[in-house]
Amino acid sequence: MNSIKTRIKSVSGTMQITKAMELVATSKLRRAREKAEGSRPFHEIIKKAIDVVESSSEIKDSVWSKLPEGNKVLYVVIAGDRGLAGGYNSNIFRLTAQLSEGSEASYLPIGKKALDYYTHRKADIYFGECRYVAEMSVGDSLTVAEQICRDFEAGKFDKVVLVYTKFASMISQIPQHEQLLPLDRTSDGKDTPADPIYAGEPEEILASIVPKYVGGIINSAVCESLASESAARRTAMNAANKNASEMIDTLMLRYNRARQAVITQEITEIVSGSEAL
Repeated sequence: MNSIKTRIKSVSGTMQITKAMELVATSKLRRAREKAEGSRPFHEIIKKAIDVVESSSEIKDSVWSKLPEGNKVLYVVIAGDRGLAGGYNSNIFRLTAQLSEGSEASYLPIGKKALDYYTHRKADIYFGECRYVAEMSVGDSLTVAEQICRDFEAGKFDKVVLVYTKFASMISQIPQHEQLLPLDRTSDGKDTPADPIYAGEPEEILASIVPKYVGGIINSAVCESLASESAARRTAMNAANKNASEMIDTLMLRYNRARQAVITQEITEIVSGSEAL
């Protein structure tokens, strides 16, 4: 009985912690969700702008849109800062492993879990200063994007791929990847002018807008990942609360049975003693 009481006390203490973490995750999720939804229009508009500029007949064999010739790929991996979020981090690492299979991969981890994961595996880390996702600002995203674009233009990488988790709903977060460089045009060209007119050289315009495009996409992915991490942690803590509650109910049932057995034994002993007298 004492052992069961100790176990119930331990589970109750854990349940208090998971309830507090669920409330914190819910509070963070509300703000992160608004931020993620606010970043999506910029993501869409700048993609259209890139398509318009690249559709110009004056741009030929641009370094930003040429097909990759080698197998050197930089993976920008956005994971979480902490654990206790279900399969949020492991899903990202599993998807990245599938994508990087057979390629000469370098990694730019964003988030403490991503940095620890690739450091522990002694992977080729391109840039390891983005330790915390929650501290990534728009300026930090643009700084990282400018460095990536400089090295891509210099030929250090043949392709740059972004891996992150897209926030779909409170219970659904989808790991996905997106090719940042070379520019991967997904439009069919119907909504873009055939030969737009620019106040300047199209090549120079493209060179100036691409780092901002990459920085904007990274910042948007950071916002999506923050919302996804909070949602995943909220779901995991909610499930932990339910499991703890079920465990306490089971332990209480065992405790009551043990207590009833002790009472029954004492009554039996009393009756047996009175009959002996």
